[in-house]
Amino acid sequence: MDATPTPDLAAWTDSYFSRTRRIVERFGDTRVTYAVFLRRPVLMAARLAIEWLRSVRGESVVIEPMYEEGAEVGAGEPLLYLTGSFAALAETETLLLQRLGPPCVAAWNAREMCLALPDVAFLAMDARHCAGTEMAELMAYAASVGSRAAQAKGAKGFIGNATTATAHYFGRDTGLGTMPHALIGYAGSTLRAAEMFVETFPGEPLTVLVDYFGAEITDALAVCRRFPSMVAEGKLAFRLDTHGGRFLETLDPAASYAVLERHAPEAIRRYRSEEELRWLVGTGVSAAAVWRFREALDEAGFSSAKIVGSSGFSVAKCRIMAEARAPLDVVGTGSFLPEAWSETYATADIVAYDGIPRVKVGREFLLRRPGA
Repeated sequence: MDATPTPDLAAWTDSYFSRTRRIVERFGDTRVTYAVFLRRPVLMAARLAIEWLRSVRGESVVIEPMYEEGAEVGAGEPLLYLTGSFAALAETETLLLQRLGPPCVAAWNAREMCLALPDVAFLAMDARHCAGTEMAELMAYAASVGSRAAQAKGAKGFIGNATTATAHYFGRDTGLGTMPHALIGYAGSTLRAAEMFVETFPGEPLTVLVDYFGAEITDALAVCRRFPSMVAEGKLAFRLDTHGGRFLETLDPAASYAVLERHAPEAIRRYRSEEELRWLVGTGVSAAAVWRFREALDEAGFSSAKIVGSSGFSVAKCRIMAEARAPLDVVGTGSFLPEAWSETYATADIVAYDGIPRVKVGREFLLRRPGA
C-alpha cells in the first residue's frame, strides 16, 4: 500500500468528522479509544489499514490489534482498539474503514474457496473487477491472507495472481498468466496463438484458452499434438472459460448427466437448486464440462496436461466442484471479492473518553472486558 499521506484528508472524509475536529479543537481535545468491528464473521486482514493510519498519524496513535493476521473474528467483535487525540483521529475514520472492511471479508471468502478445494491451486484474477488500483491492492492482499489461513490447514491455496504490482503478496516477482481471448482472435486460431506464445517465450509454461471457437476439445488436442514434450514435462495447461450461453464441445444436458454418472453419481442424486444444477451439468464451466475435458485428454494420451477452471468460481461454486470431485488443477478466480458490498461495512465507535468507558446505547458489547 502506498505509504504517502493523503494530500487532503479533510476533503475525503465525511464532513461531520471535519466539523467534529474543529469543535474539539475549540473546546478542548480529549484522549479517546475507538473500537473497530464488522457485523459479520471475517478474517483479520488489518495490516494495510494499520499501515495507512501510521502514515497519516505516526506513533501518536496507540493501535491494539485484537487478533493475529488471518485469525477468525466473530461478528461484532472488535478487530482493533485505537487510542489517541480525538482531534487527530476524527478525520481518519472514513478512510480507515474503507481500507479495513473489504479485505477482511475478501480474505474470509478466499480461505473458504481454498478449503473447499484443498488439492487445487488458486490464481487471483480479481484486478479487472476492482474499482481502481487501490482496491486491486487491497483485494490481492486479502487473497494472500485468506490463502495463508487455508494453507495452515493443509490446502494448496493461492499460488499467485495476475498483476505484477501485487505479486509480492504471493511471494512472486511478477504476475502469472499467458494469454487472453484477444490474442487468439489476433492469431486466427487457438493453435497459432499457442505457437506464437512458445516462439516468443520459449521454455515457459503455457496455459491456453480453448473456448474462443467453441471447440475446446478439438483445439486442446491440436495443441497437445503440436507440443507433446510440453505435455510430458507438465508445462502445458488448458483454461476452460466456456461462456454460460452454451455447453462445452460434445456436451448437452443428457451428455452432461451421463458424464457425472460415470465419475460422481452421488453429486446429482440429491436435491439441488437451479444454480447448483447449472454448475454441475449446465452450460458454461460445469463439473461435467471439466470431467468431459479430462476424459478427452486422457483418452488421447495426454494425461499430464493440466486443467485450469475459470468463470464465476465463487465459494459456493467451489463447494459444488468439490462434491463432484471435478479434476481441476488450478482455479482462476476473482469471485472472492465480496458479492454483497454492504457486508464489508466496518464501523468505529468511541468506547472511552479520557479513559472513562462510554459508548452509545446498544454498543456496550464493544467495551473492553475486565482484564483485556
